[in-house]
Amino acid sequence: MATFAKQNFAAASYATFRPSYPPSLYNAILSYHQGPRGLVVDLGCGPGTATQEISEHFDQAIGTDPSEGMIKQAQAKQQQASSETPSSNLSFRVASAESLPFLSDGSVDCIIAAEAAHWFDYQLLWPELSRVLRKNGTVAFWGYKDHVFVDHPAASRTLIEYAYDPQPDRMGSYWQQPGRDYLRDQLRVVQPPSSQFGDVQRLEYEPGTKGKRSGQGTCFMEKRVGVGACKEYVRTWSAWHSWQEARSDRLPRSQGGKGDVVDEMFDEMAKEEAQFADEENLVDIEWGSALVMARRI
Repeated sequence: MATFAKQNFAAASYATFRPSYPPSLYNAILSYHQGPRGLVVDLGCGPGTATQEISEHFDQAIGTDPSEGMIKQAQAKQQQASSETPSSNLSFRVASAESLPFLSDGSVDCIIAAEAAHWFDYQLLWPELSRVLRKNGTVAFWGYKDHVFVDHPAASRTLIEYAYDPQPDRMGSYWQQPGRDYLRDQLRVVQPPSSQFGDVQRLEYEPGTKGKRSGQGTCFMEKRVGVGACKEYVRTWSAWHSWQEARSDRLPRSQGGKGDVVDEMFDEMAKEEAQFADEENLVDIEWGSALVMARRI
């Protein structure tokens, strides 16, 4: 989480280019959830994307994040949305997932985390969630890992090569660990203690490269996106941010520079597959993902 908490992290770009979550994902959580829908808390809420969506189904929603920049971005989005559709049941505050002193015992009906569960300290987290959740309250954590160009296997291989090669001019050595490995392992690190949680359910998806929905499991995360927008999405990765800090002499072409590791990566893709030669061209992508749900007993 340290990269996203830095003052120079571009929270606005994160909010713009990160994928949203489909109704089917929220419906899976709401179908699993039992009992009241009073208070939902979103841990590691980032710019508040999931908080705003889930707030429509609960009386009150609170988004928390240790990054002040992310909370400011979430509040700005809330204000913009409120000018069109007033909403008073949604609030945000700076806080870590492992310490929620502003919540009383048994006061929360549902706790979610969207693309944040790989950052948590679970030795501290589970006792705190056990404290604030009511009996039969829901925990729902989900995350997505690397995306796949479902019609372009060569480009997908190039993306993985540039993302995880440890050479200094690639991004492999810049991921914060063990968090990235937790995501790539589809959040199997999320193991609710059986003494406090039960009815654990997992929905996973591993994309394929033989067309849309050619992977295995339950697909939640998919999008048709322009090549240029996909490049900007990659620049929201924590690994790219750390790479760029170390290689400040290599600015993206979109910023007037001669090119960064993302430009180089997509240049390689364009050599392999013509679809990537024009930033206006559209490509279909899917993300490997996992949704883990558990119930407080």
